[in-house]
Amino acid sequence: MSQRRWILSVAVAVIAIVVFFALSLLHGSVDIPARDVAGILLGEPSPSAWEYIVVQTRLPQAITALLAGCALAVSGLLLQTVFHNPLAAPDVFGVSSGASLAVALVTLSPVTMLPSMLSALSSVAAAFAGAMAVTALIWAASRMVRNSVMVIILGMMVGYVASSAITLLNFFASEQGVKVFSVWGMGSFGGVSMDEMPLFAGLTIVAIVMSLLFAKPLNALLMGEGYATNLGVKVQHMRDLLLLLTGLLTAVVTAYCGPIAFLALAVPHIARLMIGTSDHRRLLPVTILCGGAIALLCNIFTTMPGSGEVLPLNAITPLIGAPVIVYVVLGKRH
Repeated sequence: MSQRRWILSVAVAVIAIVVFFALSLLHGSVDIPARDVAGILLGEPSPSAWEYIVVQTRLPQAITALLAGCALAVSGLLLQTVFHNPLAAPDVFGVSSGASLAVALVTLSPVTMLPSMLSALSSVAAAFAGAMAVTALIWAASRMVRNSVMVIILGMMVGYVASSAITLLNFFASEQGVKVFSVWGMGSFGGVSMDEMPLFAGLTIVAIVMSLLFAKPLNALLMGEGYATNLGVKVQHMRDLLLLLTGLLTAVVTAYCGPIAFLALAVPHIARLMIGTSDHRRLLPVTILCGGAIALLCNIFTTMPGSGEVLPLNAITPLIGAPVIVYVVLGKRH
């Protein structure tokens, strides 16, 4: 029964990805017939404006949503397993806050308010550096503090300190700087161009594939560190690897898309509810697929039908993620 349930879950997730990906190409402020969208993708002659919208805007945005959702979902699952905490996620550990602080230093600090520093490349580089810096800090703390709960608390404190620094930078920043930072902080899957896609896709795909190799050690960690050690798993070494892998996934996505809330936290729980098991040999693939499907769905919802106005991504993700977390908390209570 569990095998059939897993196969059904995988099939549902794959179908959802295909449907939502197609809708992402069709849905937008400009109404383009499905036949013309298909023709553009196949290289048939089409109006230049439509071709630009599909190839340079909707297609990279859909690919970015798919890959970012997969990356955030698997990063949340890794952290929840390693630290035995259902509410563990990159934003809880302060990784997203570190990226936000680095971007704030670039866009809000009077010292760095130079035209070149306001470029998208500078923000991407700053976000990546900030996220990896916090990841290195949490990694160092995990080497000194063996208690998983204490490591989570340290990560939360890092997030609070970063948020405080961002608030101060906002207070003293110019109006233009505050606007640039606020737009980035709202989150968007539209920040990766087709020229940047090979780097973004390459990093995320390699990291996601690497995560699949840790299914057996993750299953051992579910039984406790003592049990995992008896099976030959080097717990501290494995925790280091998984933390660095999670930091890389979060850093890449946050750098290009901004800090995206709730996906990393909620999607692993949705996958567990779908397949009814915590076996990572089955849970990891379903989590990855669910992450891509839900991110594509959120991307569709950001464009309001009729008006064509684009909503902030972080205004949509809590509508899906928050009810899941409430359900998990109430379920743990009972």
